[in-house]
Amino acid sequence: MRSVMRSVDQGFDFIGKRLRHGDVEIVYDDGVARRMVWRVTGRVPEAEVDEAIAHAARELRVLPALYAELRKRRIGIEVIAG
Repeated sequence: MRSVMRSVDQGFDFIGKRLRHGDVEIVYDDGVARRMVWRVTGRVPEAEVDEAIAHAARELRVLPALYAELRKRRIGIEVIAG
């Protein structure tokens, strides 16, 4: 699993990418109550997913930034958990 971790305002947000059964998945955990997992749909270069995650990890509001980056790069996702 390749991952980017960050801590903001005494909290802990984890956002990362993992490969499971040949599929790319994005994992987010706020360290308190929320854990979300999405599967990337379609054929997308892993580098594109890595860049989207890295950009989101640098932002204060991780989830809105992630959704914006995925939309900008036309990366489709489907909810697995959360």
